[in-house]
Amino acid sequence: MTNSKSKTILDLIGNTPLVPIHKLNPNPRVEILAKLECFNPGGSVKDRPALYMIEEAEKKGELTKDKIILEATSGNTGIGLALVAAVKGYRILLVMSESVSEERVKILRAMGAEIKFTPARLSTDGAIEFVYNLVRERPEKYWLADQFNNEANWKAHYYGTAMEIWKQTGGQLDVAMAAMGTTGTLMGLARRLRELDKRVKIAGVEP
Repeated sequence: MTNSKSKTILDLIGNTPLVPIHKLNPNPRVEILAKLECFNPGGSVKDRPALYMIEEAEKKGELTKDKIILEATSGNTGIGLALVAAVKGYRILLVMSESVSEERVKILRAMGAEIKFTPARLSTDGAIEFVYNLVRERPEKYWLADQFNNEANWKAHYYGTAMEIWKQTGGQLDVAMAAMGTTGTLMGLARRLRELDKRVKIAGVEP
């Protein structure tokens, strides 16, 4: 046990454990490892790009305390952004389909996020269109995280997740696999790991 102390909960984002999977692995000659992103304080891998997108925007002067963080989300990215916003003192408006679970809504509101709902029939596309229109109308009021198009999304994994995996495996890696949503995780892993070893295969899984 160490006596080190984190300055804020944001220091706990990343550096998650990589553990072997035994019971789900039918082939004893193959080692399957799982990166436990649930260990991030917001409970998912989305904490990484949430923090990276906000800090990159701060460095560029795009996000200042007079602006409201704005994003369309179905849950996890919103939780990550709300967590970072709460710690850094930003206001945040999240736009979600009204079909999202009440549990996620309660979590986001507990973190101080303001939530706007769009019709369920429009799915997440409706929420995305809403935030684009809002930021076009009031660019001086909002900073749009725009996880689907923001390069900081995949760069969070290029500089963070991929390098953690590389170090944790000692560079002994044959295949990297990730679920596909915005594809930020997969893009970051693929670009970095393939730079380190062109033999590494990349697999995407669509939920």
